[in-house]
Amino acid sequence: MRSDLKDKKIGIVGGTFNPIHLGHLRSAEENREAFDLFRVIFVPSAEPPHKAGNIIDAKHRYRMVKRAIAANHSFSASDLEIKRGGKSYTIDTLIHYKELVGETGEIYFIIGLDAFREIGSWMRFRELFEYAHFVVTDRPDAGSKNPKFTIPGEIKSAFKKGAGGRGGFWTHTSGSKLYFQDISALDISSTTVRRLVKEGRSISYLVPESVEKYINKRGLYR
Repeated sequence: MRSDLKDKKIGIVGGTFNPIHLGHLRSAEENREAFDLFRVIFVPSAEPPHKAGNIIDAKHRYRMVKRAIAANHSFSASDLEIKRGGKSYTIDTLIHYKELVGETGEIYFIIGLDAFREIGSWMRFRELFEYAHFVVTDRPDAGSKNPKFTIPGEIKSAFKKGAGGRGGFWTHTSGSKLYFQDISALDISSTTVRRLVKEGRSISYLVPESVEKYINKRGLYR
């Protein structure tokens, strides 16, 4: 077990990272600062249950994450879900990290607004909030559906209003909190990055230089 996480406040960012881009990194950094997190851990999925299509091998996605975060000592990458294999379920990951931080440690699970809207389809979704606070982040293209910051019906009854409205929080029956957090308007998506690579166009300033070099060297997304 990683004893350096015990009693700490940590952030968890899950996803395919197919590939990781500057939007992922900026969101993680802003939330690290906002919630005074000891560390933000990026956890690439092995087989995401809700995504299909052009998802490259997990080893490449993990290596790109490691390269992307190498210069930030507050970031780390975990191959937990990759080593576990099979479908990657958030509940298993949160339970694992809760054991590491202990009863007095806290987990902040950082999730995009689009994914949060689909949480009712996640494995054991009602239990997730027993292990972590949730930080729901907004990106520019997510605002087309109104109202923007709402709690999905499947879980709404488990929350009560906390302090403030927008920028405040909701409290779960377990005591964990749900935050809706605005992040810088970097309108970047992995889909766009993959499309540009396939078209033979530049992805500079969308992904870290180390990730761009990795993609080009190995001919990924062609």
